[in-house]
Amino acid sequence: MTISNSGILWTLSAYLEFHRHEAAALSAPMQLLTEGADCASRLHFPVHVTVGALLVRGGTEVLLVDHLAYGLLLQPGGHLEPTDATLIDAAVRELVEETGVDPAGIVPTSPLPAYVEYGPVPARPDKGEPEHFHLDIGYAFSTTSADVGSIQESEVRGAAWYPLAEAQRLVGHRVTRAVSTPG
Repeated sequence: MTISNSGILWTLSAYLEFHRHEAAALSAPMQLLTEGADCASRLHFPVHVTVGALLVRGGTEVLLVDHLAYGLLLQPGGHLEPTDATLIDAAVRELVEETGVDPAGIVPTSPLPAYVEYGPVPARPDKGEPEHFHLDIGYAFSTTSADVGSIQESEVRGAAWYPLAEAQRLVGHRVTRAVSTPG
Protein backbone atom coordinates (compact mmCIF):
# COMPACT_ATOMS: atom_id res chain seq x y z
CA MET A 1 0.00 0.00 0.00
CA THR A 2 1.54 3.27 -1.12
CA ILE A 3 1.76 6.22 1.24
CA SER A 4 -0.88 8.78 0.28
CA ASN A 5 -0.83 12.56 0.22
CA SER A 6 -3.51 12.56 2.91
CA GLY A 7 -1.26 10.45 5.14
CA ILE A 8 1.68 12.80 4.56
CA LEU A 9 -0.52 15.87 5.16
CA TRP A 10 -1.90 14.36 8.37
CA THR A 11 1.65 13.69 9.61
CA LEU A 12 2.78 17.23 8.75
CA SER A 13 -0.27 18.77 10.41
CA ALA A 14 0.29 16.74 13.60
CA TYR A 15 3.98 17.72 13.57
CA LEU A 16 3.11 21.41 13.15
CA GLU A 17 0.88 21.25 16.25
CA PHE A 18 4.14 20.97 18.22
CA HIS A 19 6.30 23.12 15.93
CA ARG A 20 4.04 25.95 14.74
CA HIS A 21 7.06 28.20 14.10
CA GLU A 22 8.00 25.91 11.17
CA ALA A 23 4.72 26.38 9.27
CA ALA A 24 6.06 29.02 6.89
CA ALA A 25 9.10 26.91 5.99
CA LEU A 26 6.82 23.98 5.14
CA SER A 27 4.12 25.94 3.29
CA ALA A 28 5.39 25.15 -0.24
CA PRO A 29 5.37 21.35 0.13
CA MET A 30 2.07 21.51 2.06
CA GLN A 31 0.55 23.39 -0.89
CA LEU A 32 1.85 20.85 -3.42
CA LEU A 33 0.47 17.98 -1.36
CA THR A 34 -2.90 19.72 -1.02
CA GLU A 35 -3.01 20.19 -4.80
CA GLY A 36 -2.49 16.44 -5.30
CA ALA A 37 1.15 16.30 -6.39
CA ASP A 38 2.49 12.73 -6.01
CA CYS A 39 5.25 13.70 -3.61
CA ALA A 40 5.59 10.11 -2.37
CA SER A 41 7.19 9.16 -5.69
CA ARG A 42 10.92 9.72 -6.02
CA LEU A 43 10.20 10.53 -9.67
CA HIS A 44 8.13 13.57 -8.73
CA PHE A 45 9.90 16.86 -9.28
CA PRO A 46 10.40 19.53 -8.06
CA VAL A 47 9.81 17.90 -4.64
CA HIS A 48 9.42 14.45 -3.14
CA VAL A 49 9.31 12.97 0.34
CA THR A 50 12.21 11.21 2.00
CA VAL A 51 12.44 9.75 5.50
CA GLY A 52 15.14 9.75 8.13
CA ALA A 53 15.80 7.67 11.23
CA LEU A 54 17.65 8.88 14.28
CA LEU A 55 18.47 5.88 16.45
CA VAL A 56 19.60 6.70 20.00
CA ARG A 57 21.35 3.94 21.94
CA GLY A 58 21.18 4.01 25.71
CA GLY A 59 20.38 7.72 25.68
CA THR A 60 24.05 8.51 25.00
CA GLU A 61 24.84 7.70 21.35
CA VAL A 62 23.34 8.25 17.90
CA LEU A 63 23.84 6.00 14.88
CA LEU A 64 25.08 7.91 11.82
CA VAL A 65 26.04 6.77 8.33
CA ASP A 66 28.71 8.04 5.97
CA HIS A 67 26.47 8.79 2.97
CA LEU A 68 28.08 8.00 -0.39
CA ALA A 69 26.10 10.39 -2.60
CA TYR A 70 26.54 13.42 -0.35
CA GLY A 71 29.88 12.63 1.27
CA LEU A 72 28.48 13.56 4.69
CA LEU A 73 27.75 11.92 8.00
CA LEU A 74 23.95 11.81 8.29
CA GLN A 75 21.17 9.91 9.95
CA PRO A 76 20.09 6.83 7.94
CA GLY A 77 17.26 7.52 5.53
CA GLY A 78 16.13 7.70 1.96
CA HIS A 79 13.32 7.63 -0.54
CA LEU A 80 9.91 6.06 -0.10
CA GLU A 81 9.15 2.76 -1.80
CA PRO A 82 5.75 1.78 -3.25
CA THR A 83 5.54 -1.02 -0.66
CA ASP A 84 5.90 1.34 2.34
CA ALA A 85 2.63 1.50 4.27
CA THR A 86 3.52 4.40 6.59
CA LEU A 87 6.23 7.01 6.89
CA ILE A 88 7.51 5.55 10.15
CA ASP A 89 7.68 2.08 8.56
CA ALA A 90 9.69 3.56 5.69
CA ALA A 91 12.10 5.13 8.20
CA VAL A 92 12.61 1.75 9.91
CA ARG A 93 13.16 0.07 6.53
CA GLU A 94 15.82 2.63 5.57
CA LEU A 95 17.50 2.33 8.99
CA VAL A 96 17.69 -1.46 8.74
CA GLU A 97 18.77 -1.47 5.06
CA GLU A 98 21.58 1.02 5.52
CA THR A 99 22.96 -0.10 8.87
CA GLY A 100 21.98 -3.74 9.29
CA VAL A 101 20.61 -3.16 12.80
CA ASP A 102 18.12 -5.73 14.07
CA PRO A 103 14.66 -4.13 13.92
CA ALA A 104 13.52 -6.23 16.89
CA GLY A 105 15.61 -4.02 19.20
CA ILE A 106 14.30 -0.70 17.86
CA VAL A 107 11.46 1.22 19.52
CA PRO A 108 9.92 4.44 18.11
CA THR A 109 10.04 7.20 20.71
CA SER A 110 6.93 8.83 19.24
CA PRO A 111 4.45 8.23 16.40
CA LEU A 112 5.18 11.83 15.33
CA PRO A 113 8.28 12.93 13.44
CA ALA A 114 11.18 14.35 15.43
CA TYR A 115 11.92 16.76 12.59
CA VAL A 116 10.69 17.81 9.15
CA GLU A 117 13.03 19.62 6.79
CA TYR A 118 12.45 21.01 3.32
CA GLY A 119 15.57 21.72 1.34
CA PRO A 120 17.30 21.72 -2.04
CA VAL A 121 19.10 18.71 -3.48
CA PRO A 122 21.71 19.10 -6.21
CA ALA A 123 21.19 17.51 -9.61
CA ARG A 124 22.37 13.91 -10.03
CA PRO A 125 22.68 13.40 -13.78
CA ASP A 126 23.87 9.81 -13.28
CA LYS A 127 20.42 9.05 -11.80
CA GLY A 128 18.50 11.29 -14.20
CA GLU A 129 17.57 13.69 -11.39
CA PRO A 130 17.43 17.44 -11.91
CA GLU A 131 17.92 19.86 -9.02
CA HIS A 132 14.94 19.38 -6.75
CA PHE A 133 13.74 19.49 -3.14
CA HIS A 134 13.39 16.85 -0.47
CA LEU A 135 10.71 17.01 2.18
CA ASP A 136 12.58 14.93 4.75
CA ILE A 137 10.41 13.52 7.53
CA GLY A 138 12.54 12.09 10.33
CA TYR A 139 11.60 9.83 13.20
CA ALA A 140 13.37 9.11 16.48
CA PHE A 141 13.96 5.59 17.74
CA SER A 142 15.63 4.19 20.81
CA THR A 143 17.52 1.00 21.55
CA THR A 144 19.42 -0.39 24.46
CA SER A 145 21.76 -2.67 22.59
CA ALA A 146 21.47 -2.54 18.78
CA ASP A 147 24.70 -3.00 16.89
CA VAL A 148 25.66 -2.18 13.32
CA GLY A 149 25.34 -5.19 11.01
CA SER A 150 25.94 -5.46 7.27
CA ILE A 151 25.79 -1.99 5.76
CA GLN A 152 24.23 -1.15 2.40
CA GLU A 153 27.49 -0.51 0.53
CA SER A 154 25.67 0.92 -2.50
CA GLU A 155 24.41 3.80 -0.30
CA VAL A 156 26.82 4.21 2.62
CA ARG A 157 30.55 3.86 3.29
CA GLY A 158 30.01 2.96 6.93
CA ALA A 159 27.85 3.30 10.01
CA ALA A 160 28.96 4.08 13.54
CA TRP A 161 27.75 5.27 16.93
CA TYR A 162 28.57 8.87 17.91
CA PRO A 163 28.24 10.48 21.36
CA LEU A 164 25.19 12.80 21.52
CA ALA A 165 27.25 16.01 21.59
CA GLU A 166 29.34 14.99 18.59
CA ALA A 167 26.29 13.77 16.66
CA GLN A 168 24.60 17.09 17.34
CA ARG A 169 27.66 18.95 16.05
CA LEU A 170 27.66 16.81 12.89
CA VAL A 171 23.93 16.60 12.19
CA GLY A 172 22.45 19.56 14.05
CA HIS A 173 19.21 20.13 15.92
CA ARG A 174 17.73 16.85 14.70
CA VAL A 175 19.70 15.04 17.40
CA THR A 176 18.25 17.22 20.15
CA ARG A 177 14.80 16.50 18.76
CA ALA A 178 15.54 12.76 18.72
CA VAL A 179 16.08 12.72 22.47
CA SER A 180 13.15 15.05 23.25
CA THR A 181 10.43 14.16 20.73
CA PRO A 182 6.91 14.92 22.00
CA GLY A 183 4.62 11.93 21.99
